[in-house]
Amino acid sequence: QVQLVESGGGLVQPGGSLRLACAASRNIFSSTLRWYRQAPGKQREWVAVITSVGSTNYADSVKGRFTISRDNAKNTVYLQMNSLKPEDTAVYYCNADVNSYNFWGQGTQVIVSS
Repeated sequence: QVQLVESGGGLVQPGGSLRLACAASRNIFSSTLRWYRQAPGKQREWVAVITSVGSTNYADSVKGRFTISRDNAKNTVYLQMNSLKPEDTAVYYCNADVNSYNFWGQGTQVIVSS
């Protein structure tokens, strides 16, 4: 079992930045880690992924603005979000593949509004 706890969400103005963090309860150095988001009234959508060797990929809607990274020593994955737009408003969830199982965090709210 792995617990994932997100943090770093909040209210930010358009054009601003936030850094989300997701801390795991055990080592995740061999895990693929992802961020998803779910806006009000919409389905959950994939945002970014980072593999165990550090390869990354992004949804087109965030490419060039968001950066996923990981710190295996801290069992933590990050999502740096820059140039935020109102349409980035959502609950952001981290997700981890660990030993053929898939785990989710509880989510952190991001609101982009003036």
